[in-house]
Amino acid sequence: MLDGYGYLREALCSPVYEVAKATPVNRLARLSERLGQDVWLKREDLQPVHSFKLRGAYHKIASLPRDCPGVVAASAGNHAQGVALSARALGFKAIIVMPTQAPAIKVDAVKALGAEVVLFGDNFDAAKDHAQTLSSQQGFAFVAPFDDEKVIAGQGTLGLELIKELPKLDVLFLPVGGGGLAAGVAAVIKQLKPEIRVVAVEPDDAACFKAAFEAGAPVTLDEVGTFADGVAVKRIGTETFRVMSQFVDEAITVSNDAICAAIKDIFEDVRAVAEPAGALSLAGLKAWCEQHPEFKGQVGAVLSGANLNFHLLRQVSERCDLGEGTEAVLAVTIPERPGSFLALCRTLKGRAVTEFSYRYRDTAEAQILVSVRTGGVHERTALVADLEQSGFDVLDLSDNELAKLHVRYMVGGKPPVHRPEFLYSFAFPEHPRALLTFLETLGSHFDISLFHYRHHGADVGRVIAAFADADKNSLVRHLDSIGYPYRAEDANPAYSRFLC
Repeated sequence: MLDGYGYLREALCSPVYEVAKATPVNRLARLSERLGQDVWLKREDLQPVHSFKLRGAYHKIASLPRDCPGVVAASAGNHAQGVALSARALGFKAIIVMPTQAPAIKVDAVKALGAEVVLFGDNFDAAKDHAQTLSSQQGFAFVAPFDDEKVIAGQGTLGLELIKELPKLDVLFLPVGGGGLAAGVAAVIKQLKPEIRVVAVEPDDAACFKAAFEAGAPVTLDEVGTFADGVAVKRIGTETFRVMSQFVDEAITVSNDAICAAIKDIFEDVRAVAEPAGALSLAGLKAWCEQHPEFKGQVGAVLSGANLNFHLLRQVSERCDLGEGTEAVLAVTIPERPGSFLALCRTLKGRAVTEFSYRYRDTAEAQILVSVRTGGVHERTALVADLEQSGFDVLDLSDNELAKLHVRYMVGGKPPVHRPEFLYSFAFPEHPRALLTFLETLGSHFDISLFHYRHHGADVGRVIAAFADADKNSLVRHLDSIGYPYRAEDANPAYSRFLC
């Protein structure tokens, strides 16, 4: 078991630069001015595989005996490419097991690097189990994505570069999925400059380190969000948790909207397009600076990856202003009479309307979904207060995922006759048979009274469905048998306002 000095020694002696680059740091001038801080970004998107994962993979594979018959790994993205390139450079055969719904662009990238791709299972856990089976059957070395001392030490080489590049760094923000990068870099940084504050950053919906820290040991989350798929990990690594517990000073979580805003910040400053996990630490940096307005100094984040599915940019574009607090999504009830629209717009006091959805329902009231450009969260609060003072019934849906993912595209969809129904949200695996499997399992037992799905380029499809006149116990048994993650949404106010 390596201590901090052991990880530093491994990193100093690492051969990763036989394939990896010492990537530059860029000052984010626009964001620095806006935050009143000196903001720097480590550009791991400029690695040959466009992510930091090459460091850990190469350090691990380079440590294997030369008579090892090959390596096997499980990954749907960056780790797969890091292992494939490292194995090719070192002369090892590589087998990469990827989930069957892995995007073609990622599968093709791994094949182009010379690895054999095996598509297996609907999720990462199934792919990992199969990879470990292949490792045992064929005698190949299993290259873990994060919970391995050699992998952690390889990622630690990034910390050595940061010490040289930013000798006056005060606070460093690191993204956390399984913890390999955060553990390796934190261990190295704290041996050389212990005064640097190290902050771990996770998505709100995939905070496995936070859960482990609160429990005192790694725990398995029931489910994780997959928007930032590169850090969508249910359980922090055992070794990564041990190391992070010693060398990470603080942890912070951020929303998906905040990640979208950070992607936009990176593009505007350096014209790079980060994947969601790649922008995670910058989102954390921004949130931390807002929470500590008294702090002034040099802060740094890591653009950890840029292997973005192009179609995901649609969701990023839709959500970045919400993440910045410069757009509000509101449900407003207005009287159904001439002049009501005009009165509402006058109350907005010249603010730009970015979305306006309405459909006639009855003679008394109308439900409006309106998105409005604001100057920040405080102005959003003031806007709601202005509308309420003017007599409008207002519900702020800016933080409501059901509203932002589904309802804003379905306004006006109330049924003409009310029927009792149960509403659920689902995470469908993104492959052609997902919907068919869903419907075949339900058979003809249930009446689907509402259904909405919109592809955003992610590996998981977000779906809402309602079931009318159903026996709930029977329905839940059928839903459980499908195996897709789901949750009840009957109490969601966006549903009651616009869809039932």
